[in-house]
Amino acid sequence: MLDLKSIRSNAAKVQEAADQKGIQVSVQELISWDDQRRALMRETESLREQRNLGSNRMGALLQAGEHAEAATLRESLKNLNEGLSSVEEKLEETVKNVQRLMLLIPNVPSPDSPIGQSDLDNVEVRCVGELPEWNFVPRNHMELGVLHDIIDMPRGVKVGGARSYYLKGAGLLLHRAVQQLALDMLLERGFTPMEVPLMVREEPLINTGHFPIGQEQTYAVNDADKWLVGTSEVPLVSYYADEVLDLQEPIKLAAVSNCFRSEVGSAGRDVRGLYRVHQFAKVEMVIICDPDEAKSEALLQEITSHAEELLSLLELPYRVMLVCTGDMSQKTYKQYDIETWMPSRETYGETHSSSNLLDFQARRSNIRCHDAERRLVYCHTLNNTAVASPRILIPLLENHQREDGSIYIPPALRKYMGNREVLMPLDVKDILDEEAL
Repeated sequence: MLDLKSIRSNAAKVQEAADQKGIQVSVQELISWDDQRRALMRETESLREQRNLGSNRMGALLQAGEHAEAATLRESLKNLNEGLSSVEEKLEETVKNVQRLMLLIPNVPSPDSPIGQSDLDNVEVRCVGELPEWNFVPRNHMELGVLHDIIDMPRGVKVGGARSYYLKGAGLLLHRAVQQLALDMLLERGFTPMEVPLMVREEPLINTGHFPIGQEQTYAVNDADKWLVGTSEVPLVSYYADEVLDLQEPIKLAAVSNCFRSEVGSAGRDVRGLYRVHQFAKVEMVIICDPDEAKSEALLQEITSHAEELLSLLELPYRVMLVCTGDMSQKTYKQYDIETWMPSRETYGETHSSSNLLDFQARRSNIRCHDAERRLVYCHTLNNTAVASPRILIPLLENHQREDGSIYIPPALRKYMGNREVLMPLDVKDILDEEAL
């Protein structure tokens, strides 16, 4: 959420941001409702003051025995109270309209964010790693999954419906291994690990900028007034809602959690295999720091580098993209997407996303700290995906396959995989047997 005073002062800039992000909201309509709100507040305060003065006057008249004049004043106060009630109703409705529109106002993108309409307009910052070359026809991750008996989509669909899956044996071990590798890496870098609620009230989703825009992507828990989160960013940021923090050093949080997304509007896109599923797991980073743009920019580069380091440990080629205005969310000030090479798609696919939100989330969530002059100010928040699985299994399986169908395991993962250097079909039984010894 932006400051209303700032919105009024930069109306054209804010409207441009809304247009670029494809958000249907009129800044001028918001200002008009706010003008009405201000006028009605002044009128309300004036009427309340008149009522209070009249009540005091009537008390004095009754005490002085001036009953006739008191009766006349009582009738006047009755009419004044009716008028006040009417104005208060209008004020309440006006406040609701201001709040409704405020929740649609987007964060203004950073000056260096590219102007564009979709991910096709994102700008490549750097490209890292060599693309694999084979003298055989490579298999896609689903073919490899069947060959190794580690991915079962048909039974997933039978049980959970479209875009559901089972991970079996080494598939599950890889799924858990990449998460543990990411968590271990973040622990070394000062992040506090947390287990978080995955079923939350509506307020945290509004406060973190996921509602009302994006609500259709979120699963509701019927009859519980709760929602399943699509990212642990929501409970991590909300952990400090309505608090004043000591931010001598940035607060760094990490969570490993399941995530749920309905993927409304994605019908026909990326529906094959594990790329776009309804349930997945993420290791998520959240940072809260004092509102210094230079500092939060440096932290954005830092958390992006953490995700890049993980991909380097997994020995996967990737590219970093600076996200354009039309491809970023309402809450985002600046964003990088990291795309990893997926041979079966013959292109890079998004696997990570890091964002700087400035004080947008903190203002909604009422997370504050003291500045150098001991004034209360809203903090900056940032987030990044250290790893998301099973999507990361697509490049991991496909890039590291061999002609005989075996799959090379990068050294960074081997300690989580029974020290195996390569996966052969049905290897998981041997891995579990070794760990039991």
